[in-house]
Amino acid sequence: MKYIIAHDLGTTGNKSTLFAEDGRMLGSEVYSYDTHYFNETWVEQNAEDWWKAVCETSKNLIERTKINPADVAVISFSGQMMGCLCVDREGNPLRPSMIWADQRALKQAAAVEKNISQWDYYQIAGHRNAASYGMQKLMWVRDNEPDVYKKTFKTLNAKDFVVFRLTGNFYTDYSDGNSNTCLDINKLEWSEEILKCANIEKDKMPDVMPSTFVAGKVTEEAAKVCGLVPGTPVVIGAGDGVTANVGAGSISPGKTFCCMGTSAWIATTAERPIYDEQMRTVTWVHAVPDFYALNGTMQYAGGSYNWLKNTICTDETAKAEACGKSPYDFMNEQIEASPPGANGVIFLPYLLGERAPRWDPYAKGAFIGITPETTRGDMLRSVLEGATMNLDIILKIMQTRVPITEIMALGGGAKGSVWRQIMADIYNTKITVPNLLEEAGSMGAAVIGGVGVGLFDDFTAIERFIEVKSEHLPMDNAENVYEPIKKNFDMCYKALKGTFAEMSRN
Repeated sequence: MKYIIAHDLGTTGNKSTLFAEDGRMLGSEVYSYDTHYFNETWVEQNAEDWWKAVCETSKNLIERTKINPADVAVISFSGQMMGCLCVDREGNPLRPSMIWADQRALKQAAAVEKNISQWDYYQIAGHRNAASYGMQKLMWVRDNEPDVYKKTFKTLNAKDFVVFRLTGNFYTDYSDGNSNTCLDINKLEWSEEILKCANIEKDKMPDVMPSTFVAGKVTEEAAKVCGLVPGTPVVIGAGDGVTANVGAGSISPGKTFCCMGTSAWIATTAERPIYDEQMRTVTWVHAVPDFYALNGTMQYAGGSYNWLKNTICTDETAKAEACGKSPYDFMNEQIEASPPGANGVIFLPYLLGERAPRWDPYAKGAFIGITPETTRGDMLRSVLEGATMNLDIILKIMQTRVPITEIMALGGGAKGSVWRQIMADIYNTKITVPNLLEEAGSMGAAVIGGVGVGLFDDFTAIERFIEVKSEHLPMDNAENVYEPIKKNFDMCYKALKGTFAEMSRN
């Protein structure tokens, strides 16, 4: 029996998962690391924490499952996207990584827009020119930390850095190259036009390869600290938004899923890039050759729910600790007692600005419609409804281009049946729930790795990994109940948009 180790380098930590070649998950290990939030829109991580997380989880996973490390056929990766880690020629980090949530590069995005229109940029990159992306963050380093920029040999995302540490080679894949927004998604090469508009040297970008590319083999030095066998193949993998496509079985047109993590996204698969006239959705290069992943990602969906737990629901947290339960159990009881529409309370889930569908870095969170009759449960429910209504705008854009009849719900936010039913009602679509809610990234990375080393013939191997365990159907009158609430949600944001911008300037 051959095995695959898949690493999923997320926002809060790394999950290392061991799969057998027949699709069975044999074990997983999680190593958490810190995220540093400051200056309102700055968000950083220490790249050495990623490496330590991979080393520790690899060793622990092999020891706990008692497999022979010589039977590991491949190491593969899923990783957080849209980051900017500057490294020197030896691969040493020159500063902390600015991760996906960092929004500081507003001036740099504006400078690019003076040289190329948003629409022309979108046509090349599949994404808007915005502060969220890797190239704009590298521009910020150039403009504010020139000594760091001068020493920068390559700019990397999380998995690319770890792949370097394992193999000694600098690479990225098409999806993470895409997350720099200077990759031409039609030609699958760095865009000379965009890099010229940004005044960024092309040689600071790593070589870009397919997700199934074998980036190298585990070195003697890396093997010692990770518990691996030297010479084990390492496949570059893909960004987490794209590995989730594979892990959710979205490997052919129309297959759709919603991943509810700290950020959340709805994604489907298409045969060609799909361009929204208002540029609200984005197109990623798929891990499956010749396909594209249509996607709309919001900044802070599960993050809003977690913020709610940590700030407003301290009583529920204390109660949960006392009886060994999850705070979300007590929160969900109150949410179930509140009717659809949360008795008129609307929550705008824009605590970290917003990507899709607003593309507004100044947007902020807000509770609207509170009255003396508002209950605690209404406020809690409004948070889940607000995040889901924001995602529904993305879904409706996709449904104008791709037929979507059901959606697979994934991620930690999909653990609770209450939120899954809210999704079914707001999307007015059947929601399916797989056996492994939080393993889509790992399973996708595993299949990518297996295809890369020839363990699997093609990407249909994902079918041996996925089992649908349950489903949720929308309530009978879902459309009539939620359509007016969705309109109010949209109007609330539009009414406050100018105020949010003014607050940021002040």
